[in-house]
Amino acid sequence: MSVLDGGTERYDVVVAGFGIAGGCAALEAARGGARVLLLERAAVHGGTTGMAGGHFYLGGGTAVQRATGHEDSAEEMYKYLVATSKEPEHDKIRAYCEGSVEHFGWLEALGFAFERSFFPGKAVIQPGTEGLMFTGNEKVRPFREQARPAPRGHKVPVPGDTRGAALVMDLLRDRVMEAGVEVRYETGATGLVTGESGAVVGVSWRSFGDTGVAGASAVVIAAGGFVMNPEMVAAYTPALGTPGLIALGSTYDDGLGIRLGMSAGAAVRHMEEPFITAPFYPPPVLVAGLIVNSRGERFVAEDSYHARTSQFVLEQPGSAAYLIVDSAHLEEPQMPLVPVLDGYETVAEMEAALGVPAGALERTLARYNHYAARGEDPDFGKAADWLAAQDQGPWAVFDLRLGHALYAGFTLGGLRTTVDGQVQREDGSVIAGLYAAGACASNIAQDGKGYVSGAQLGEGSFFGRRAGRHAAGRRGAG
Repeated sequence: MSVLDGGTERYDVVVAGFGIAGGCAALEAARGGARVLLLERAAVHGGTTGMAGGHFYLGGGTAVQRATGHEDSAEEMYKYLVATSKEPEHDKIRAYCEGSVEHFGWLEALGFAFERSFFPGKAVIQPGTEGLMFTGNEKVRPFREQARPAPRGHKVPVPGDTRGAALVMDLLRDRVMEAGVEVRYETGATGLVTGESGAVVGVSWRSFGDTGVAGASAVVIAAGGFVMNPEMVAAYTPALGTPGLIALGSTYDDGLGIRLGMSAGAAVRHMEEPFITAPFYPPPVLVAGLIVNSRGERFVAEDSYHARTSQFVLEQPGSAAYLIVDSAHLEEPQMPLVPVLDGYETVAEMEAALGVPAGALERTLARYNHYAARGEDPDFGKAADWLAAQDQGPWAVFDLRLGHALYAGFTLGGLRTTVDGQVQREDGSVIAGLYAAGACASNIAQDGKGYVSGAQLGEGSFFGRRAGRHAAGRRGAG
């Protein structure tokens, strides 16, 4: 659409999507003096954010890090995120790390406090209300050699592993309303309005049978990812379409925001990269086991973050892998996403049952056990804390194969943006008046191997704020 008539309602900023990124963008734009309209297709706020456990990846010396005795700096956080990024965007990583402590304070100012406590275990998310834990590969080789490890997974003080972020979204809704943002639920953006110069000057919208157009100096797209769009999944990241895989998202993670941006000439990045995982821990004792592929060979450090491990599994022949644990280290998984295939009295019996070449698993186990007994792993650098010989038969085998373990995932790719959320074309030029943040934008979280829990909420809120502030500065344009 490329026209606005005299009767069009007008705003300074229109935001599409009321998850963490859209809510933060709307709030900062309003606090910056803009008249803001926030559109949400659902009947309530929250989006996919409302389903999240509540980790924010923050560092550089936050109050929780200091209170729990964990030294960190923006520089060490920067070095880690650069090391784990597929194609690091240095300006974004630098801004995120240097602004992390301030962002921590901004989040708490919404009306809650991260608990000043540390969870030392190996888990997907803290089972209690502890405010801090390791949620990435900070202590995994080679990253522990490239940046000083520090825990940066800050959890909202809600027990359990789901819906912790709903607390933040409720508080964000309250602050958005206090700031005077006009919020329309059950109303979705359907198209972008462009001017003669190609700048975005508004959006068209639909609410049941009603339609309309809202003019704006800037539009912020924060409408989620595309995991619920089978056609886009098949085209970009088909592994997410594997039968039995659980799509982590809301009904509205259908790629609308990305498609809107592309309709205006936007480039996309990392659309082929999914987050896919089937955690085999907790209990953490299972991390002492070893993971092998169909050839009986190890291929990843077992103490890696679960999404990193899963990404390596997907790259093995037939996406097949098995976790082997001896009787001295066997405990029942607390989240039985990875089933026990069977138990075996001898290594030879295990080889035959798994179809591994004769002698291969025996050699792998012998090498692993030899070095584990010495607290070493020369092959993959598994930390000594998680090394233990697996030599006490019988052995249990957990089935990590895609299609057998209960994998879940979501999309990571999205619109190409600047550090301030301005949407870019393939040549790097910006589309005037158009911004994106959250799961429909490509920022720090780029692939499963480098992903850390808390990246989505952390970068969504951080870059959502930046987009909102920058968009508010366009008042009167368009």
